Amino acid sequence: MDYASILMYILAVLFTAMAYRKSPDLPLAGLKLSWDLFLTIAPRLAAALIMTGMVQVILPQELVTRWIGREAGFKGILIASLAGVITPGGPIVSIPVVFALYQKGAALAPLVAYVTSWSLFGFQRIIAWELPLMGGHFVFVRTLASIAFPILAGIIAKLYTQD
Repeated sequence: MDYASILMYILAVLFTAMAYRKSPDLPLAGLKLSWDLFLTIAPRLAAALIMTGMVQVILPQELVTRWIGREAGFKGILIASLAGVITPGGPIVSIPVVFALYQKGAALAPLVAYVTSWSLFGFQRIIAWELPLMGGHFVFVRTLASIAFPILAGIIAKLYTQD
């Protein structure tokens, strides 16, 4: 088991103890809520993990390394930045994809650009939340103000890696 998992279990035990201290009935209520959340997330997680496995077996390593590998340079950062924009879903989808691409030979700089782009410009969030709640002018100004960040993040990552 890795350190992150151990930390998560320690925090779970700590929060359970805190809930019990507040009221002995709360840990069971928390577990029921956790189970409901698990039932909501499990199908998405299963699909994301299947998709990640398929990315690993479908994409040839040569293709990944050519387009977003060490030798891709700035082109790889641009490609990854665009890919981040069109990746649907939350981190349950994007992070396993990043992991799969990394295992296939993607360089860190394009992956940093991808995650930054996905975080800033995920189209599903813009369509579902920003446009309806904040309006087109807000989306335009926020996008314009943020457009360089994925590329800059990729360039900075390139400076700090051996890629």
